[in-house]
Amino acid sequence: MQAFTQHQGLVAPLDRPNVDTDAIIPKQFLKSIKRSGFGPNLFDEWRYLDRGEPGMDQARRPRNPNFVLNQERYLGASILLARENFGCGSSREHAPWALADFGFRAVIASSFADIFFNNCYKNGLLPIVLDSATVERLFRATEASPGFRLKVDLPAQRVVLPDGETLRFEIDPFRKHCLTNGLDDIGLTLQHAEVIREFEARRRAEQPWLF
Repeated sequence: MQAFTQHQGLVAPLDRPNVDTDAIIPKQFLKSIKRSGFGPNLFDEWRYLDRGEPGMDQARRPRNPNFVLNQERYLGASILLARENFGCGSSREHAPWALADFGFRAVIASSFADIFFNNCYKNGLLPIVLDSATVERLFRATEASPGFRLKVDLPAQRVVLPDGETLRFEIDPFRKHCLTNGLDDIGLTLQHAEVIREFEARRRAEQPWLF
């Protein structure tokens, strides 16, 4: 998993509350368990004017010019600004996969759905909770200032605005440790690889009939 320490990037404002995981990555694209390849179909029903299906040539599909991620000023955005209850709906891990594969490193919102929130940490995507008034202020700043960028400093737990103002956010210490060190569940387990190998060798010696 890609570690997260500091990141500075362009902000894209998704001004919709209660964005569910089927909107983030529609169900017809959930046929793979790889973590990559979902970015082209992120927000598929909003980004395109036709119905998307696996295997389609994305370059030939008509795009919705009114959708924020299709607008030139937000091309290359890596920080998503969202509204409350982001990531609600079904518990598909493909949702953070699609966001990360598209190029997002962090999502800022006033609240997240619990399962989506947990899945973000397991996939190198940082969900940042700020109060509603602050999120509203960021929406206004993003829309008023083309090229609006934020710096996210995870070790310091702060978001830095272009004028130097800092916004502090809270994060569980264990999740912070995992994200800053690029450790998902498998990575955490592999930290004990030597102990696991010793256990397996001892078990093989003590109970050879099992092998």
